[in-house]
Amino acid sequence: MAPAYTVELTGAAARQLRKLDRTAQHRTITTLEVLQENPRPPAVKALVGHPGYLRIRTGHLRIVYTVDDARLLILVLALGDRKDVYRSLERST
Repeated sequence: MAPAYTVELTGAAARQLRKLDRTAQHRTITTLEVLQENPRPPAVKALVGHPGYLRIRTGHLRIVYTVDDARLLILVLALGDRKDVYRSLERST
């Protein structure tokens, strides 16, 4: 069965993913594959102060993304350690 949603990473998110160690990369990619089937699983939280932004935990990492239901697209805005991901998000907006 083909995934319902397509996942795209911003340039910054792609760089952040490449910087992770192999284990964290694998865990993050697995989480993104799960999101393709259900972009709003029970573990997802809305990001306070950023309407439309969602976040999900994967270990000590956070993935911040938006969902475009009309285009069946998940756009990953930032990912990384919980202490850094929100700061990088503030710099990009």
